[in-house]
Amino acid sequence: MRAAVVHGKDDIRIADVPTPSPGTGEVLIKVRGSGVCATDVKILGGSGLPKDLPTILGHEVAGTVEAVGEGVSGLTIGQRVAVYPIAACGRCYFCARGRHSLCTDQYGLAHGADGGFAEYVLVPSRIVELGGIVDIGDMPFDMAAMIEPVSCCLSAAELCGTTAGNNVAVIGCGPLGLLHVIVSKAMGARVIAVDPIEARLIKAREVGADEAINPQETNVLEQVRRLTEVGADVVIAAIGLSKVVEESLPLVRSGGVFNIFGGTPKGETISLDPRWLHYGEIVLTGTFAASLQHFLRSLEFVKDNHDTLAKVISARCGLEGLIEAVERTKSGAGFKTIIMFD
Repeated sequence: MRAAVVHGKDDIRIADVPTPSPGTGEVLIKVRGSGVCATDVKILGGSGLPKDLPTILGHEVAGTVEAVGEGVSGLTIGQRVAVYPIAACGRCYFCARGRHSLCTDQYGLAHGADGGFAEYVLVPSRIVELGGIVDIGDMPFDMAAMIEPVSCCLSAAELCGTTAGNNVAVIGCGPLGLLHVIVSKAMGARVIAVDPIEARLIKAREVGADEAINPQETNVLEQVRRLTEVGADVVIAAIGLSKVVEESLPLVRSGGVFNIFGGTPKGETISLDPRWLHYGEIVLTGTFAASLQHFLRSLEFVKDNHDTLAKVISARCGLEGLIEAVERTKSGAGFKTIIMFD
């Protein structure tokens, strides 16, 4: 099969590799759509690069069931599915409470197991046992590849307690930031989008943002205070830049929630005044990935919000276009790219 194989930092090669066969409890998926995530780009750049190389990235996967291993039931050959990427153990403290992204013994697609930037992906038995291969019906494969990133935004919104009437400030309007705009609007919030790239602000308005602020042209804190009187109820830092995270802290109101959603480089820190946190009763939190429950909720959300979510996809290409897609993501050009397979 053809696959995009990572050999090291900034070293990804399109090559022929053996097609895997499912063992006991495993399922082989013929990949039809696989989303390019900023996390993939960070890994390629050397941040969190797996110890065991070569490997195949890609954790936003949709396709059809190609083959099932011994002991697998409930799935049929040719079934159209999306794949929850985390192989959670299902037994630890966090799994028992439905917090699969915090599993103490997790691995998964593109994280210990080969991912979906290939014609076929082998789904580990843990994901199968968890119920992580989900029927998508007639949903287009490019939209089904959006289920995983949307699930992460739903997880963040739940953690932040986003509700109707809230003022939500989304810092960074890349693909995930735009998904936060869509999710927050669907929950009845008023959304303030912040980004220095005008094309992103235009897109943010297109998918529902009520206000759009360019920090290179406007004092963001003054503008947010003007719009909300006391600051945002929820601030989502959907950008992996520690400096921007730190600068955005004052945007949240007293008693509000600040969510660090974008992963920052290892070793970077932020500074904050503990008196501000204490006397302002600020909730400072973060969101990484999502649980299976959020993935299942996301399936329905994508169905219900298909037209708006489709506006976030700016490119669809074959596997040979992956390297260019990575470069676009690095430079901030375009929005979401989906790798499509015949």
